[in-house]
Order: sequence, then C-alpha cells, then structure tokens
Amino acid sequence: MVLTNHRRGPRAAAMLGCVLAAALLAAGCAKSAESPAPAGGTGGGGQQEVSGSGASGPLCTAAQYGAPALDLTKATVGFSQSESTSNPFRATETQSITDEAKKLGIKLIQRNANANVPQQNTDIQDMIAQGAQVLIVAPENSDGLAPAFAAAKAKHIPVLTIDRTVNGTACSDFIGFIGSDFLGQAKIAADDLGTALNGQGNVAVLQGTSGNNVATERTNGFNQQLAAKYPNIKIVASQTANFDQATGQKVMEQILQSNPDITGVYAQNDTMALGAIQAIKAAGKTPGKDIKIVAIDGTQQCVQNVASGVLVADVETNPRFGPLAFQSLQKFYGGTGVPTTVIISDHHFTSANAAEALKNGDVY
Repeated sequence: MVLTNHRRGPRAAAMLGCVLAAALLAAGCAKSAESPAPAGGTGGGGQQEVSGSGASGPLCTAAQYGAPALDLTKATVGFSQSESTSNPFRATETQSITDEAKKLGIKLIQRNANANVPQQNTDIQDMIAQGAQVLIVAPENSDGLAPAFAAAKAKHIPVLTIDRTVNGTACSDFIGFIGSDFLGQAKIAADDLGTALNGQGNVAVLQGTSGNNVATERTNGFNQQLAAKYPNIKIVASQTANFDQATGQKVMEQILQSNPDITGVYAQNDTMALGAIQAIKAAGKTPGKDIKIVAIDGTQQCVQNVASGVLVADVETNPRFGPLAFQSLQKFYGGTGVPTTVIISDHHFTSANAAEALKNGDVY
C-alpha cells in the first residue's frame, strides 16, 4: 500500500484522506518493502512514482500512549523544524505543516533549530512551556533529543516525528515516524548510476550528516545495491559533507585532487550535488559527461539539471508532510490509531520525465 502526498490540490487531498484512512485501519501488520521499485503508472506530471511500503507496525492510540483526550481542532500544536528554510526541502516541509494547520484551524507554534541539536532541545521545551499540547518534530539527528522528548513524556505530551527517526520506543517515547524509504531511495540511485556508467568505473559518495538514520540508510542502500548488481564499480571515496552545498563543494574538490579518475558521484541530497557540480566544473571537467552524478531530494534546481543532462537522475524525498501528519494525529486521538511507521511515496526524476515534471509544477 502506498500513501501519496505529492500534490496538494483539493482533489489530491481528498484522495489522500481516503487512502490514509484505509491504511490506518488495515495496514497495521503490513511488512515494509526492502527496496521500492518504480510503479507501473506515473504520478502527476508523468514522473515515475517510487512506491513506498505504506504503513507498518502496531497501531498507536492516545490511550495506549498515555496521552489525555484532546480535540485537535482546539489544540495548540508545536512544530520543531531542524534546519534553515533556505533549504528548499525544509521550506516546503514547513509550509506544508503551516498550511494544513491553518486549513484545520489549529493554533501552531513553530521553532527552527538551524541544524543545532542543543537548540532543538531548547526549542521543544520552550514550546512545551508555551502551552503546546502535542508536538510534530523534524529531528536534526536520530539521537541527541532525549532531554526534550523526556520533558514531553513527563507532561504526557505526544510527539510525532517526521522525515527522520529518533532513538527510543514508538508509542511510548514518541508516537511514530512519517517519512521516506531511505534505503530504497539509495538503491534506486545506485541503479541509476550503475546504468549510466555501464556497470564499471570509480565513484565517490557525498554522505549526509552523521548520526541520523537518513545518511546511514542512504549509505547502506547504495553500497548494498552496488555490491549486488555492479561489482565492477568501485567506491574510491566516501566522505561526510553534512547535507550542505558549500561543504559538498569543498569535499568534492578534495576528492578530485586525490582521485582524478572518478567517473561517478552519488550525492545523498541535492544541495551536496550542487556543490559537487561546482567542484567538478572548477576542475575542468564536465558534469554529466566526464562525471555522472545522481542525487536524492527532487528540488527544482536539480530536476532542471536532470532535464539538461547535468545530473543523471534525482530521487524525490517528499517534504509535504502536513496532510499526513495532521490526519495521523486525528487518528491517534480519535481512537482508530496510527501505524508507528508511515512511508509516503516519492518520485523518480529521469531524463524521460524531468522536463514534464518541471512544466507541470510537480517539484519543489
């Protein structure tokens, strides 16, 4: 089962509500797909859809969690954003949460930690002091937020995590997780790069921030797929660039100096890919020709680069969590319960569909 939250028009929102309701009622025992494959059809704008696993894990209700009954439409909800909204993913994510809260008439308190874990702890505890009755948190790291989550638990304030997981026990330390299949994304990226390189060559990996599940799973999935299907492709460098464009450029410059024979790059997010492109050009090479690049995120600039041939492909990470987050909270408080893991659908942008997706406004 796939939960899709790609476009936010009224028709799409209505369809999403029906799909999610069915998923929350029926998918409690569904198994997670290890590696999603492109769906047979196409999403809005004709881009291939990467099928997520839908929903899995036991259902969690407010009663099981130990949270007091709450009318969500009259509640104060706190939203903790982990990183600057100068990042298109974070901007779209924040806007989606804001728009859905406004649509439902829910009072929303927001804080942005700007990639600082201690600040995010402070932000969450500040929102609790400001009267937040339930929290939606986009964690900066999978660990490090224990103080804030403990403070919320002590006051019986539920926490729903989006886009990154946290360490702890679902339906106890937090409600559950809504996000992408990061392992599956990485395997698709590996197939894209492996095909573009005709199954041979030396590649570099630009890893995301250490300490969160996104970077870990995007590393593991890529490595596993190369080992299984492309034994003649060698990873000659794999370094952290912190999901940051400037750092990605600097790290790529260093890698090129040590490994001038690189023919491929896997960037675990779009901003690092943009930094890599700058470094490759500065080294006198042509991205897309001399060095093939694949990335994950699906931002407008990088999908444009796919359309123009600078990037081989880009796997979307869907940031539009607003409808799913608030519908999940409604099921949590309504007694039906929400699965502890909800995987939304991403899309796969290639040279065959990138231009159409851009034309139809299906990227962020």
